[in-house]
Amino acid sequence: MRDDQQLRFVKGQGTGNDFVILPDPDGDLDLTPELVRALCDRRTGIGADGVLRVVLSAAAPEAVPFVGSARWFMDYRNADGSLAQMCGNGARVFARYLVEAGYVRPGGFVLATRAGLRRVEVPPVGDVTVEMGPPSFATRAAAGPFAPPVSVAGREFDAVAVSMGNPHAVCFADDLDVAALRGLDLSRAPRFRVDDFPEGVNVEIVVDRPGGGVAMRVYERGVGETASCGTGACAAAVAWADRHGRRPTGGAAAAPAGDAGGAAGAGGGVGGGEVEVAVDVPGGALNVRWRADTVLLRGPAELVFDGAVRIGMLGGTGPIPTRPAPAGEPSLRS
Repeated sequence: MRDDQQLRFVKGQGTGNDFVILPDPDGDLDLTPELVRALCDRRTGIGADGVLRVVLSAAAPEAVPFVGSARWFMDYRNADGSLAQMCGNGARVFARYLVEAGYVRPGGFVLATRAGLRRVEVPPVGDVTVEMGPPSFATRAAAGPFAPPVSVAGREFDAVAVSMGNPHAVCFADDLDVAALRGLDLSRAPRFRVDDFPEGVNVEIVVDRPGGGVAMRVYERGVGETASCGTGACAAAVAWADRHGRRPTGGAAAAPAGDAGGAAGAGGGVGGGEVEVAVDVPGGALNVRWRADTVLLRGPAELVFDGAVRIGMLGGTGPIPTRPAPAGEPSLRS
């Protein structure tokens, strides 16, 4: 083991949801779960909610189908080392990094993610917007609406199951205000039925916000409570809007889980062409706009500092793992 091996990184955050960004355009780094956990450790590593590996789509086997549409692949890992399909705050930070590093010009461009293609809009300065795709409400064909039981913060909820490319259980605490929401104890992992969420689930507790919109706290799978969750904010916003009969008009506003077609937008004009919801999270404020064909998430994305980490000094890691020179297509170790 060599203690002087170094790995370059950039630290970024969006509404307090923080990430270690690893530039790896050619896909040389073998990003093991052990390395991810060590980097994200807040005492012995850099500290973060997850890792964003910046890799060319052509160098990432998962992204090869997207090569013609997106030059860059967002390889996102949760703090526990597990793979994640999508991260809304991470996508904004990832896009901001590409612009500030000079890989992409400011403006609109497309990213490849495990949840598919996501278009982003990155101005020279200011908030970043990402198209999150349409929401999907989970249903059970023969049993009517699906309201899976979830236990979190010492309370029991009949959750709203929503996918934004990753699973969410949105829990409405109608008896609480924003101050009471802040006082909940989210130190323990939520409990749910594995049959309902076989891949785990992100859990949001949501209350109405004075003046409109919602406030929420979130327990992310593979991480714990975080200051913000972009996909969670989108899930909470569309679940809240749907609950109040405010679906966007003009087409398929949301698809039942497993249904590629989606259901016709309801609301009789109450929602209009898009439904805008302000979402407060512990780390700041996000803006969600639900359209008939997608959800737009807007919020800050900031690069805080950069440096080099001595891998050999991280707890539980050895030399920087890199792939051998590939004989053909590089393979991604999962």
